Amino acid sequence: MSVQALSDLARPHQLEIFGVLNLTPEDGFGPGVLALLGPREPGFWAQVTSTPEFNDGQPDPLDRWSRRTIDSIAEQIGGTSAFPFGEPLRPFMTWALRSGRAWSSPVGILVHDTAGLMVSYRGAVILPNITVDAPEAARPCETCVGQPCLIACPPRALTGDGYDLPRCHAFLDTEDGAACMTKGCVVRRSCPQGSSYGRLEAQSSYHMGLFHR
Repeated sequence: MSVQALSDLARPHQLEIFGVLNLTPEDGFGPGVLALLGPREPGFWAQVTSTPEFNDGQPDPLDRWSRRTIDSIAEQIGGTSAFPFGEPLRPFMTWALRSGRAWSSPVGILVHDTAGLMVSYRGAVILPNITVDAPEAARPCETCVGQPCLIACPPRALTGDGYDLPRCHAFLDTEDGAACMTKGCVVRRSCPQGSSYGRLEAQSSYHMGLFHR
């Protein structure tokens, strides 16, 4: 059992490790490490939308695919799975911040060293009775010229002053908000750190449809 072995199992499913942290007694899993899994790009959306969950007409296909896939990976490696949806509620944002590969961005949402503001987590695998030395990565926002996320939002709903959810939803109902619905949040898209990540507009549109329905 190792983090590398987990990475090897996740790769064929277009998942990759987005951060690793050593567990504490407060996490409630016993000694070990927790590895956060996120979409491996390019290629994640094309693969996941071809699976049975996206073609059986049932609700929540992405969550159901994530649970089936990550449960299977965890079982193969002798670990335990955890998810950012369903019950029990898990502190994925806290785990992400502890991993040393994600931080609070200037607009408050998470920014990741690989995915930028397009970061998302499909689940996690707990590997018991091992530890890792995972030094913190370089914080991208500290060297980001101009920090475009601070001025990207047309209605000024998501800025350094916080997030005005009603204003965001109101804007998405307008003609000018159509680009956010079809391409993804313009603030997330403005992040230079995620410009080479390769997330497809179709995936962002899917998530926006769930957010603004």
